[in-house]
Amino acid sequence: MPEPAGGPAASTAGASRREELLRIAADLFATKGFRNTTVRDIADAAGILSGSLYHHFDSKESMVDELMRTFQAELFAAYDDILASTDDARSKLERAVRLSFETIERRGAEVAIFQNEAATLGQLERFGYLAERNRQSRDVWVSLLTEGVESGALRSDLDITLTYRFIRDTVWVAVRWYRPGGPHTTTEVADQYLTILLDGIATSGGRAATSASEERASRPSEQGDSSA
Repeated sequence: MPEPAGGPAASTAGASRREELLRIAADLFATKGFRNTTVRDIADAAGILSGSLYHHFDSKESMVDELMRTFQAELFAAYDDILASTDDARSKLERAVRLSFETIERRGAEVAIFQNEAATLGQLERFGYLAERNRQSRDVWVSLLTEGVESGALRSDLDITLTYRFIRDTVWVAVRWYRPGGPHTTTEVADQYLTILLDGIATSGGRAATSASEERASRPSEQGDSSA
């Protein structure tokens, strides 16, 4: 017996179509910019009339709002799992870094929108939560770094605020160059990044040479007075 009109099958199809439209909009917002993307652009890319789009969303603002809320909810649920885990401090930090790169692969368009549009969207009242999410993100990373210092996993002289900014600005910017299916997986990128972050890029010999050079530079001149 066929499903009655408006039954579960229709609901499933409607939800699937809605998700498809969100993915199309996300890609356009990420590549063209939110302001430069029109409802007609989204409708054209979806192969429908602009009026048909309004059966699912009342505006492009509603579309980007749903994209941002879903993306942020998923990300912070994963952050909460890391913070609540019994892993040691270094493992938690590693998990957070890996999560970031995995998110770029899975939700690259949303990450790009957030990176590029948060300041502009934040001027609208309905997007005030984006600034709060920024603060919450900072709190997560500062908490992880502080735990690392206090546990002895990270150096005691670490500038936590500076390190947080370094991580923030180097991890999330990968959305500008990382492409799924490229020469490196997100796991490989995260491995390399963690090696640089936690172990540095100088070899033990290089660090020793630098230390010796600094020590020589700090010594007073040993050359005697040559005057008669």
